[in-house]
Amino acid sequence: MLLTGNPSNITRLFGIKYPLIQAGMIWASGWKLASAVSNAGGLGIIGAGSMYPNVLREHIQQCKLATPHPFAVNIPLLYPDLEAIVQIILEEKVPIVFTSAGNPKTYTSLFKQQGIKVVHVVSSSKFALKAQEAGCDAVVAEGFEAGGHNGREETTTMVLIPSVKKQINIPLIAAGGIATGQQMYAAIALGADAVQVGSRFVCTPEASAHMQFKDAIIKAGEGDTQLSMKKLVPVRLLKNDFFHQVAAAENKGADEAELTHLLGRARAKKGMFEGDLKEGELEIGQVAALIHEIKPAAAIVAEMIAEFNACVNSIKAL
Repeated sequence: MLLTGNPSNITRLFGIKYPLIQAGMIWASGWKLASAVSNAGGLGIIGAGSMYPNVLREHIQQCKLATPHPFAVNIPLLYPDLEAIVQIILEEKVPIVFTSAGNPKTYTSLFKQQGIKVVHVVSSSKFALKAQEAGCDAVVAEGFEAGGHNGREETTTMVLIPSVKKQINIPLIAAGGIATGQQMYAAIALGADAVQVGSRFVCTPEASAHMQFKDAIIKAGEGDTQLSMKKLVPVRLLKNDFFHQVAAAENKGADEAELTHLLGRARAKKGMFEGDLKEGELEIGQVAALIHEIKPAAAIVAEMIAEFNACVNSIKAL
């Protein structure tokens, strides 16, 4: 199936050209990135996890001005200002919402009553079924290669996608370790209807992440990221001084209280948004090892689609 704008389960559901979704990432995916991806034919997502409610409203309004195409907002369901965030999404008539880090039953029915499409991010077949039962329109199944917060199961994308595919009948979006058209092709061959890409879109001019963080991603190689803070919420980090402090504490048997104290406040902002590469929390996926340059979001979308189509043609030629 060449990706030329022909409709699929996901493109029909969201009203987009390509089954390519930009992940909603804290400190990286504001309106500039989301609108750029949507304008390029994918689905851009504003990451609400690092935004106060009034800031989110501004990003939604700016995104509406910057693109005539659909876009989404990602809401971590552990967010402290959740009620205010939900109210803003309803008032601003956001067409699509991605939820994560919580129970999909919490707001799915409310959003759907307002005509909003709902997608939930999961890390296992068990949670995918719960999302389907809650009425979600689709799920993102995220393997543990992904950056940021991760499932405790540590299931790879290669195993997770076919496992989830067997259990659900709603559209399936693959995430975790995907930054090229070849990887997109592999995910769809495994049963996904679309892919969600995070780390690759951090290294764009439109991403709000600090330039020093982007440079660190470009320089990263295999093995330079690792899951950390498993006693709290597992998170994949680029190795730096802070990572090694956490690793040392964990090796000494630190409990949740000690790790929470070490994490402190605004550690992710310090690293990803302010560019403190030593003491900041640097959330990025394993696929950082394949990211070697900063380029516009639209160029990344075009490149991935061209690579995907080349894979289709090469298979046909066998």
